[in-house]
Amino acid sequence: MKKSKILSCSLVLGAAIFFASCSKSEEQVIVSEPLFQVGQSVSTSVPLAGPIKGTLLADQVYTVGGDVYINEGDTLVVQPGAHINFPGDMPYCFVVKGTFLSLGTQEKPIYFTVPSAVKTDQIGADPTKDPALQGLWGGILGETGFKSIIIKWTHIEFGGGKLGTSPVSFIANGKTCYAISTNDPNGLLVLEDSWIYGALDDPIRPFGCKMHIMRNTFEKCGFTGGEAMNIKSGVVGDFAYNLIIGSATNGPKASNNGGKNPQTNINMYNNTIITSGWRRNSAGRGGSLNYEEGSKGLYYNNLMVNCKYGPRVVGATANYNGNALVVADTANIKGGYNYNYVDKADIAGEIYPVGFATKPSAFDIPAPSTFLPAKYVPGQVYDGSSVVGKNNPQFKNFPLPQTTPTLGDIAVVGTFDFHLTATSPAIGKGYTGFAPLGVVPVNAKFGATEITPPSSDIGCFPSNGKGNKH
Repeated sequence: MKKSKILSCSLVLGAAIFFASCSKSEEQVIVSEPLFQVGQSVSTSVPLAGPIKGTLLADQVYTVGGDVYINEGDTLVVQPGAHINFPGDMPYCFVVKGTFLSLGTQEKPIYFTVPSAVKTDQIGADPTKDPALQGLWGGILGETGFKSIIIKWTHIEFGGGKLGTSPVSFIANGKTCYAISTNDPNGLLVLEDSWIYGALDDPIRPFGCKMHIMRNTFEKCGFTGGEAMNIKSGVVGDFAYNLIIGSATNGPKASNNGGKNPQTNINMYNNTIITSGWRRNSAGRGGSLNYEEGSKGLYYNNLMVNCKYGPRVVGATANYNGNALVVADTANIKGGYNYNYVDKADIAGEIYPVGFATKPSAFDIPAPSTFLPAKYVPGQVYDGSSVVGKNNPQFKNFPLPQTTPTLGDIAVVGTFDFHLTATSPAIGKGYTGFAPLGVVPVNAKFGATEITPPSSDIGCFPSNGKGNKH
């Protein structure tokens, strides 16, 4: 009898606990995923220099005191919110022979910067006095045989200076470094959702890699020359949804120069390129995007505003205004559905650059039929003045027509907003009938977070929110 009573009480108590827990289900505790860490934590008490592996900890400040080496088989991870500070007077580099992972987040980006450098971002500022264009440290360099360089939600600022003694085999002593560079066709280069600010020359120049460059912002790339990204032989991949403003020469440039295999093959799509090409001091150079010297690929859905030239495809071995350029693999280059807004008659006459092989597409904006001659041949001279100031892309906040004295004066995003308004003529005018090359794995830590496909909207800020997140 006593056992029965005890059992009944136990059942009642159990039921009470069960119902009480059910009534508080909305108060579940959410446990955050721990930060990814490899090996030992790296101390902040000693400047970074020499061989290093392990983890640079979240929200900590590290000072670089010499060239840093991630050796073959080793991994260096940088956690969200870390600041890696360079002194600004030495071209120190991160030399990657193994794996380098800079894994910032939208809430906590990582910084590679020079804290003593003051940004000079006023419109029309003198570029000869701009620290962004002086190259105050070296770069993150993937040496021959490197495995991967994965950079996400990271600010790369003031890099790409002149080396003394080069720490890598593929850049000579005394030559200009690049903020990011690689030298192995089998290595992975991922740059996602990050910011590139300034460089003496090209901030990114890969001499071989499998490449995924998506949803980044590029400002002030190159002093009197330099692309946002200058791609050489042995590179295959995608360059998409990037915002590029004020590059010295082009946004992306593809070349097969260098003799490596495979042949350079780059898809450039859904990029927004603003006021680029104006610091390039050589005639016949500068512009928006470029294919030359045996490279191939696709270029669709790019939005260009007041760039010195429209998309350039080199179609003959010849001199263009005194500059020797070598023919691209024109049989394997396709493009169209590109948008070009201009505020001056001289650049309206270069929407399809004179002397180049860029083919008009009926779906380009402005429509080629509205300003090209009836029997237009790629490369011929034409009068494009009728499209000056037409087809405003209707950014949320950017002055069009531009009223500054020189179109190249604007080289930073600042308070501008290049998202499209709901009535923009760029919405719904893109082409989606191709796929990204997708040469890197999809992996939150060791690959691409997402390989974003082409959008039916033109530019890097499609209305579905799937593009650039800056």
